Amino acid sequence: MHGFKSFVVGLLLLGAASYPACADVYSNKSIRLIVPFAPGGGNDTVARAVAQQMSHNLGQAVVVDNKPGAGGVLGADLASKALPDGYTLFLGGVGSLAVNPQVMSKIPYDSQKDFSPIILLATAPSVVAVNATSPFKTIQEMTAFAKQNPGKLNYASNGNGSSAQIATVIYESMAGVDLVHIPYKGLAPALSDLLAGQVQLMFSSTVAILPHIQAGKLRALAVTSAKRSPLLTNIPTLAESGLPGYEAGSWYGLLAPAGTPNDVILRLNQEAGKALSQSKVKESLVTEGAEVIGGSPQDFARYIRIEYTRIGRLLKEGRLQVN
Repeated sequence: MHGFKSFVVGLLLLGAASYPACADVYSNKSIRLIVPFAPGGGNDTVARAVAQQMSHNLGQAVVVDNKPGAGGVLGADLASKALPDGYTLFLGGVGSLAVNPQVMSKIPYDSQKDFSPIILLATAPSVVAVNATSPFKTIQEMTAFAKQNPGKLNYASNGNGSSAQIATVIYESMAGVDLVHIPYKGLAPALSDLLAGQVQLMFSSTVAILPHIQAGKLRALAVTSAKRSPLLTNIPTLAESGLPGYEAGSWYGLLAPAGTPNDVILRLNQEAGKALSQSKVKESLVTEGAEVIGGSPQDFARYIRIEYTRIGRLLKEGRLQVN
C-alpha cells in the first residue's frame, strides 16, 4: 500500500512515470478485478477488454476474478470487504449497486457507503431475443400471445436484480403481461438455455448476444434503448413497438472498497480512462453494442445516485417487483 501511494504521489510531482517504474510497484502483487457474474456475459466482456489494456499500460496483470452468485451479491460483498489498498477492484452495475440494495432485506453490503466509484466504463442497451425457431417475428406478436396466455412464457436472466430482469419487468408492467422468470448464475448459462430452446425469450445485453443473432441462432425482436442500435439498425426499439417511453439497459463501472485513498482512486481512474481511449478497447466494445463513457469518479458517483433513485421510484410505484 505504501509503495503504491508513494508511486502515485511521485507521478503527481514529476508528471510522468516510466514503464519500468509501473512494473516495479506491482512486481509482487497483481490487481484483482472482481466480476460478480460468470464468464461469457456482457460484464465479463467489458471487464476483460479494459483489464487487458490496463495490464499492458501498468506492466502488471489486472486479473479478472469471476465470482457469480445471488444475482451479483456474492461478488459485491467480497469486493466491499477487501482491503482498500488499490489491489482489489469491482465491476459494478445496476443490479449490484441500485437494485439489490433496495429489494433484499439482508444484503451484506451498503452500495452507497461501501464502495468508492472510480469510472463509468460503458453502457449498453438490451436486446429482446428469442430462439430462431420461435414463432414470434415481432415484439407485438410476442406481447399479444403473452396477454392471452399469462404465465406461459419463460424468460431467462443472469440473476435476480440483474439489468436483464429489470428491463423485462419494466416491459411486463408497461405491456400488461405476466412472464415467468428463470434466473441463472450469469449470462452465459442463461444464453445457453435460450439457444437450446429451454426458455422462450431473454432481454440480453447487446455485448453478449449479438454474435448469436448474426449467426442466425437467435432472432432479435426489439432493442431497449431510446433510439435504434447502430449495430441492429433494422431492429425497432420497444418504444417504436407500442411502448412509448420505454428505455432500459446495462451499465458497467469500476469501483474500489470504501476507504481507498483518493490519490489511488485518481490513479486508477486515469489508467482506466487511458484504456478506454485505446482504439483496440473502443472497437472491442463498440462493435459488440456497448458505448464507451469514461469521466471522473464524481461523474460515476452521480450516475449511481441517479440510477438508485430511478429504481427506487419504480419500486415505490409498484411497477417493479423483483422476485
